[in-house]
Amino acid sequence: MPIRPQQSQRLVALFALGLLLFSFPLLSLFNVGGTVLGVPVLYAYLFAAWAALVALMILVVERDTERKGPR
Repeated sequence: MPIRPQQSQRLVALFALGLLLFSFPLLSLFNVGGTVLGVPVLYAYLFAAWAALVALMILVVERDTERKGPR
């Protein structure tokens, strides 16, 4: 299945967002001594950011396949 230009642009934007979310300056903001539901804040942030990126990628890819319809 070929990738449409609009879909590729969205995937590149998600890649850039991932670079931003996992860059050192932003990660250092969450490197504190507290916890979220018993999990260190940094680990909770890493998991939440990763899950959000995966969910957004699924939305981008599935949205394009729904428009095309079944083959």
